[in-house]
Amino acid sequence: MIIDPWGSELVADYQRIIKEFGLEEFKADLFPEPNTIMRRGVVFAGRDLGIISKCIKEKKKFYALSGIMPSGDKIHFGNKMVVENLKYFQEHGAKTYILVADLEAAATRGVTLEEARKRALEFHIPAYIALGLDPKKTIFYFQSENKDVMHLGYEFAKKITLNEFKAIYGSADPSRIMSALTQAGDILYPQLEERMPGIIPVGIDQDPHMRLTRDIVSRVKSKGFFAPSSIYHKYTPSLDGGLKMSKSKPMSAIDLPEDPQIACKKLTRALTGGRATLEEQKKLGAETEKCMVFEMYKQHLMENDKELQKRFDDSKKGRILCGECKQDASARMKEFLEKFSKEMEKARKNIDKLKFIEFK
Repeated sequence: MIIDPWGSELVADYQRIIKEFGLEEFKADLFPEPNTIMRRGVVFAGRDLGIISKCIKEKKKFYALSGIMPSGDKIHFGNKMVVENLKYFQEHGAKTYILVADLEAAATRGVTLEEARKRALEFHIPAYIALGLDPKKTIFYFQSENKDVMHLGYEFAKKITLNEFKAIYGSADPSRIMSALTQAGDILYPQLEERMPGIIPVGIDQDPHMRLTRDIVSRVKSKGFFAPSSIYHKYTPSLDGGLKMSKSKPMSAIDLPEDPQIACKKLTRALTGGRATLEEQKKLGAETEKCMVFEMYKQHLMENDKELQKRFDDSKKGRILCGECKQDASARMKEFLEKFSKEMEKARKNIDKLKFIEFK
C-alpha cells in the first residue's frame, strides 16, 4: 500500500495504516489538556509521541513545525486540523515554525516563486492565523530563501538510494526527489540552532516525508539530530460518505473559504444515518455512526463534548431527526465560515507584522 503526499491513493483502514507503517496508536491521556480532535479519536496515530509528552510535562524545549503549500486559493478542513494540533503544541511551550513550501510548489505544481509568495502572503498565512495560529508566537520563512534548508537537502541526498526512495514514495521523478529532500531539511532546520525534539502535525498522506527524515537522521548520527516526532489526524470524510473530501466531487466537499449559502446547501444533501421513514426513525433511532453531518459535528462544528454526546444519544434514540440536525449544522457552519472570513481579513491587514526569518 502506497500513501503519498500528492494524493494518488486513499486509505480505507486506519488500523491497517498503524500496523503497516509501524505507527503508535494515539492515546489522548498521553498529553495534558488534549484538544477536541485528540479527545474524539480524530487524531489516531503518531511517532515518538512520548518524548513530546515528556517535554510538555517537564517544560523542556521542543519545537512544532508545519508547512504551507501555496498552490491554490482555497484550503480544506484537513488544514484546519493541522492548525488545531499546531496551536495545541504552541500553547504548551513549543517553539513554532511555519515554512512556505514555495520550492515544492514550483517543482511539483508548476507555481512560480513569485506567485507562491503572493498566494502565501495574501491567503494561506492569513488563513492559518484565522484558524487559530498565534502570529506573535510563530516564526515564518520561505523555502527558497533558506539556504540552510537547501544545504541540508543536498547533504541528505547522499544518504538515500533511488530504490529506497521508490519504496517510500512509490515513484522517483526528479522533482519529487528534490521536494522530499528539501522537506527533510525543513523538518530538521529548527535543530540547527539548538538540538531539541520536534513534532510535525500532518495528515497521514505526509507520512512518507516523516519516514524519509527519520531514516536520514539515523544515517547522520554525527549531527546529533533528534528524530522528529509526528502526529496524524484522520481525513474529513466526503459529505456523500466517501473517505475523504475531494475537489472532484464539489458538492460533497466544503472548502475554506466557502460561500456560506453554498456550504449549507451541501450540508442539506449530506449522507445521514436516517431510516427509510420518519416513523421508523422515531421508533428505531438513526444509524448515527454512518452520518456525515454528525461527523462534521464531531470534527469541526461542536466544541462541547457533553453537547456532542447528547446529540449522538438523541439521534440514536429518535429524539432528533435528520432535518433538524442539518438545519442546526448549517447554522453552525454559516457562523464558522463568516468568522473565518472576518479573521482572515484582520490577519491580512497585519501581515507586515509577522516574524519572518531574515537570511543573509
